Amino acid sequence: MTHRLTARDVFANPVHFLAYGFGSGLSPWAPGTAGTLAGVPLYLLLMFAERWIGVGGYLGITLLLFIAGIFICGYTAARLGVEDPGAVNWDEAVGYLVTMAFAPFGVQWIILGFVLFRFFDILKPWPICWFDRHVKGGLGIMLDDAVAAVFSAIILYIMTPVVQKI
Repeated sequence: MTHRLTARDVFANPVHFLAYGFGSGLSPWAPGTAGTLAGVPLYLLLMFAERWIGVGGYLGITLLLFIAGIFICGYTAARLGVEDPGAVNWDEAVGYLVTMAFAPFGVQWIILGFVLFRFFDILKPWPICWFDRHVKGGLGIMLDDAVAAVFSAIILYIMTPVVQKI
């Protein structure tokens, strides 16, 4: 077993392609940040569709992507023989969607959500670090990012009145 898939492996297997954040996990530098960037077009697509699917649809799709991520990330991590491979970044893409679930729409919010999510995902303050250390497999890969995303979403929500006045 290898600790990293080749581009051929990633693009030949749909599960690996998703686990690697549409291939963004192949980035040799900051694959987690690349995975979060891969979440931005997903967010924009969901925001475009939100006029038809509503907030409930956005949340439902995000939940489905999270649940699918448990399998997707768990499968690829098992294939690699690594508990939480850095190149597996579907969790970052979905985490970004969670971060942005209740944020107002706009470029400043997209950037602010991105920065906040990366901050919490990289530093992993308590209880994020607890989930990262104690929950294993695909659920563990997805859950620490979901908790980081909830922290980020709460801060975005609190900041909304302040930022909108600027």
